[in-house]
Amino acid sequence: MPDYLVVLESAWIIRDADSVDDAISIAISEAGKRLNPTAKYVEVEAGILSCPFCEEELPSTLIVARTALVGMKMEMKVYKADSEEHARRIALSTIGKALRDVPLEIVEVEEL
Repeated sequence: MPDYLVVLESAWIIRDADSVDDAISIAISEAGKRLNPTAKYVEVEAGILSCPFCEEELPSTLIVARTALVGMKMEMKVYKADSEEHARRIALSTIGKALRDVPLEIVEVEEL
């Protein structure tokens, strides 16, 4: 049974953000608090994501009227999954339980 690295994207809405750096740090802090009890082994990055078309890095935080939308990338290692689809379901289930109201989308699944 192979191991997989599953990469997910999510979007966080932060209210009363003073700056881009402030919004990013709040989003990372909130994600860490929610993931810590159940999925503390998930790595979280925020602020810069890759463009799906040209694969170059893009800033992924937007602030309008002190409300920020922060794009985040989460990586989770899934061990001994039956297949790539099984690894996808495990990652979505595990992270989805901790982040119930945050939209998640799988970007990449890579066999380790």
